[in-house]
Amino acid sequence: MLLSRLYSATAFSFQPRVLTACLLGSLWAAGVQAEEGAQSSRWVSDSLNTYVRSGPTDGYRIVGSLASGQKVELLRSQGDYSQVRSDNGDSVWIATRDLQSVPGQAERLPQLEQKVADLSAELKGIDDTWKTRVQGMQETLDSRKTLIDELQVARTELNSQLTQAQADLREAQAQLGDENKQVLMRYMVYGSSIAGAGLLAGLVLPTMLRVRRKRNDGWV
Repeated sequence: MLLSRLYSATAFSFQPRVLTACLLGSLWAAGVQAEEGAQSSRWVSDSLNTYVRSGPTDGYRIVGSLASGQKVELLRSQGDYSQVRSDNGDSVWIATRDLQSVPGQAERLPQLEQKVADLSAELKGIDDTWKTRVQGMQETLDSRKTLIDELQVARTELNSQLTQAQADLREAQAQLGDENKQVLMRYMVYGSSIAGAGLLAGLVLPTMLRVRRKRNDGWV
């Protein structure tokens, strides 16, 4: 009866640890590996505290117990029992089914917690880097958009100036054409005047000479 009560109290006290082990088991199964000991290293099963005996059968007396997850050294196996050496140096026999070849949850828990912390920090670093890159790309995009808008405004202004320059050029060409016509007309009028004066002189001058000759002849 005393052993039954002891077993029940011990099992109840380890229920939170078993629950924690179940919650973190998925992380460990995903690839988090604990350090492996020597081939002779074993760990007491996480499911319970187990009693140890003085010999390799149930007929031997119980000489103590080993805590869940406790590391022991495997000495030999006989039947359903294995002889192990605990940290205090005592050699006892324990049911082989109560041993496991991987560290217990109590030993893996700090490693898992550290791994979770490391992964969380790494994830935060990646997230911060991504946010910084996105912000940088957004700033670059905004600056390029601003530059494009400025170039578009400059292009529109240059197009307006070009249109005005072309209009001014056409107007100047028209004025130059009018001035050329006016100069040509002046030259034509001037030439016509000279030609008329020459023609007049050619007609009047011989007449005047004949009249003068007649007068001279009359005087003679």
